[in-house]
Amino acid sequence: MSQVTEHTPPLSPNPLVKGGRSATLVDACVRGGAAAGLGLGGLAVLVTAAWITSPYPDGGPGGALHLAAGLWLLAHGVDLVRTDTLSGVAAPLGVAPMLLMVLPGWLAHRAARDTSDAEEGRPKLTAAGTVGAVSGGYLLVAVGVVASAANGPLPADPLAAALWLPATVVASAGLGVWTAAGRPLPRQEHAAVGLRAAVLATAALLTGGALLVTVSLAWHAGAAHASFDGLADDWSGRVAVLLLALTLVPNAAVWAASYGLGPGFALGSGAWATPLGLSGAAAVPPFPLLAALPAAGRGSWPHWTAAVVPAAAALLLGWCAGRSARLWTAKETVATALVASWACGASLAVLAALAGGPLGSGRLSAFGPVWWQTGAAAVLWCAVVGVPTALGVRAWARRDRTPVAAGGPEPAAVAVPDRAAVPEAGRAHEPEPVRGEDGDEDGDELGFEAYGFLPAAWEPPPPGSLASAPSAASPQPPTPEPTPPAPDPGPDRTPDAAGSQDGTTPERPSAGPDTP
Repeated sequence: MSQVTEHTPPLSPNPLVKGGRSATLVDACVRGGAAAGLGLGGLAVLVTAAWITSPYPDGGPGGALHLAAGLWLLAHGVDLVRTDTLSGVAAPLGVAPMLLMVLPGWLAHRAARDTSDAEEGRPKLTAAGTVGAVSGGYLLVAVGVVASAANGPLPADPLAAALWLPATVVASAGLGVWTAAGRPLPRQEHAAVGLRAAVLATAALLTGGALLVTVSLAWHAGAAHASFDGLADDWSGRVAVLLLALTLVPNAAVWAASYGLGPGFALGSGAWATPLGLSGAAAVPPFPLLAALPAAGRGSWPHWTAAVVPAAAALLLGWCAGRSARLWTAKETVATALVASWACGASLAVLAALAGGPLGSGRLSAFGPVWWQTGAAAVLWCAVVGVPTALGVRAWARRDRTPVAAGGPEPAAVAVPDRAAVPEAGRAHEPEPVRGEDGDEDGDELGFEAYGFLPAAWEPPPPGSLASAPSAASPQPPTPEPTPPAPDPGPDRTPDAAGSQDGTTPERPSAGPDTP
C-alpha cells in the first residue's frame, strides 16, 4: 500500500521575496525612504505644534512645513540661508544642533540594521549593497525635501546639501550594518585596543566639556536667566527657547572640550576664547548657553583648570592601552598608544566641524572651534601624556612576571619520611589516608599512588632519609646464646649416676616403707 504525499513550497515571510534579489533591493530602498519620512514627520509635528500655540502665527501652515523641512536639512549638517534679514542680504546659518542630528541618524541606522538581519528564505545583501540601497531610498526623499525648502524662509545651500547629506546618511547606514554584524573590531589586537582607547578618551573629553559648561552656567546663572527672559515673554516662546538650548548642549560640550585642549573657539570674526583669555571683540547674540562664556581679558587660574579635562582623557587612553600591553614589547605599546591618539584626534576634528559654523555674514561668519586645530591639539595631548602612561601601566602589569635568573639556587628538595620507619607512637596524630568512593585506600583519585615515593627493594634509600639511619624503635630479633657442651661422663660413670646429658639430675624414686 503506497501513500502519496504532496509537498507544497514553504510560504515566504515577505511577499516581496517572490522577486528575489531585486525585490530585496527595493525593500531596502523602501526602508530608507520610510526612515527619512519618519524623521521629517516628527519635526513637522513639533514645528506645527509650536506654530499653533504661538500668539503671533505668521506664514500660515505652509510656512511651518517649510520651516520643518529646513530644520530637517539642518539636522543633517546642511547649511541654510536666511533670506528675511533686515539688510536684505542673505545670511548663512550653519550651526546645526547636534542633539537634533540624533533622530535622523538613528532612523537611518535602524533601517540599515533591520535590512542586514535578513529573514529566513530571503536573499541577503552584502554590506555595501545594504548601505547603498538604504542610503539611496533615504536620499530620494532628501532631494524632495531640498526642493521643498527652496520655496521657504530657510532654503538649503546647494553645495552643502550635496556634500553633507550623502556623508551623514552613508555614515549612519554603515554604522547600522556594523551593528547588525555584531560590532566587530579589527582582527589585529593592537588596532582593536587602540580604537577602544580612542573611544574612551573621546567620551572623557565630551563628558569633561559638558561638566565645564555646567559649572560655568552655574557661575553665571544670573546672566543666563536674564537672557532667557529677554528672548520670550510667553510660555510657548520659552518652551521653544528651552528646546533649542537643549539641542545645542552637545555643541557646547564640544566647544568646552576644545577650550580645555587649548585652541579654544571663535566668537565671531577676530574674536577667540582660550584659557589664556578672551581676545578681540566678541559678537555674541543673546542666548542662555552663551552666557557661560568667560569674561573679556586675561585668563586666571579658574580658566587654566580646564586643562584637567584633556589630561584626564589622555591618562585614560594610556591606561586602556597599557592594560592590554602586558605581553607586548615597548615598541608595540607605543605604536598602539599613537594609533589611539590619532583616532581620538580624528573624532574630535569631525565633532568640531559639526559643532561650529556661521551664524550670519561679516562678524558672525565664524562661530565655534576650528576643526583641524582641535584635532591636532587632541593628538598632541594624547601622545605626550598617553604614551608614557601606557608604558608605565605596562611596566606595572609586568612586575610579577620577572623570570628567575639563570644559574640561581634551586629550591631544596623536601625529604619524605618512610612510613614503615615511623614508629607506631609517632603515627598517633597522622591524618587518615584518602579513600576513594569504593573505600580503597589509594591515591588514584589524586593522580598518584599513595606510596609511590618509597624506593624499590633493589634501590638504596636516599641519603638523609629516615630509612637510611638505624632506628632505635625498630625491633630486632634476639640472638640465641650458644649452648655449652655436655660434660663427658667417663667410663666409671653411668648416665644414671652422672645425670642426664642435658645436665639435669634425674629424679630419685621416693623411698618406700620397706626401704631402710
